[in-house]
Amino acid sequence: MSGGSDEVVRFWERLGLPGLIDVHTHFMPEQVLRKVWAYFDSAGPLTGMEWPIAYRHDEDERLALLRSFGVRRFTSMLYPHKAGMAAWLNGWAADFAWRVPDCLHTATFFPEEGVESYVREAVEAGARIFKSHLQVGAYDSNDPLLEPVWGLLAEAAVPVVMHCGSGPAPGKYTGPEPVGRLLARHPRLRLVVAHMGMPEYAEFLALAEAYPEVRLDTTMAFTDFSEELTPFPVAERGRLADLGDRILLGTDFPNIPYPYVHQLHALERLELGDDWLRAVCYGNAHAMFDRR
Repeated sequence: MSGGSDEVVRFWERLGLPGLIDVHTHFMPEQVLRKVWAYFDSAGPLTGMEWPIAYRHDEDERLALLRSFGVRRFTSMLYPHKAGMAAWLNGWAADFAWRVPDCLHTATFFPEEGVESYVREAVEAGARIFKSHLQVGAYDSNDPLLEPVWGLLAEAAVPVVMHCGSGPAPGKYTGPEPVGRLLARHPRLRLVVAHMGMPEYAEFLALAEAYPEVRLDTTMAFTDFSEELTPFPVAERGRLADLGDRILLGTDFPNIPYPYVHQLHALERLELGDDWLRAVCYGNAHAMFDRR
């Protein structure tokens, strides 16, 4: 059960790192994860393509794989697709973080009555990171029900990983424009744009340039799979270097159609240098989560 572990370890050892920090990994209740996998298997409308799950294992084996890769900290990204789910998911995630101490305590939310209350409870219970999925949840980040949530998260400096780009298929509320309106009201919000904002890479990089607390995660970006569909513009590569202190490693493990190490090789072949790789793969997330 190496899953390419040796290659992954060689990658971070060459850089002189103690391991990796991956801010975009998925752990969720088993019945929910099975439905997610079934969606990928059916080439559902948000993917519309063949998407084999590379790490379709039970929870213990997935945890063992991440640890064998040398992933020191990771997340349990989970999200509701309708009202009435988020508080239950947060309860599961709090228990998971207690059982799995190398997982950053993750939480989520949905625009619904009571959202401010259960988000506050999650923060007070020690949630370190939140997940917002505008595409699957089909909600507007500017929904008035979420306004107190954004203020609470900004004040607490708790980051939120948001799937807000329009890939792999656009949603009613995806894209940079609504996110720009959100940040104009909450400029201190620690927003982590998932998937580098693909396919609107340039627009989301511009938001990161405008707002110092905005970050982007690398999830699936630059890989052969994504480059074939939504290639990152070569002309924007210099902006990746300039924002090297605000890009975080993310992979989408286990729901990826290629080996984990490919994400790392995809970053390496950008040829932005070892210091950039060290920051992206460990240092930037370490500064955000583990330094006191």
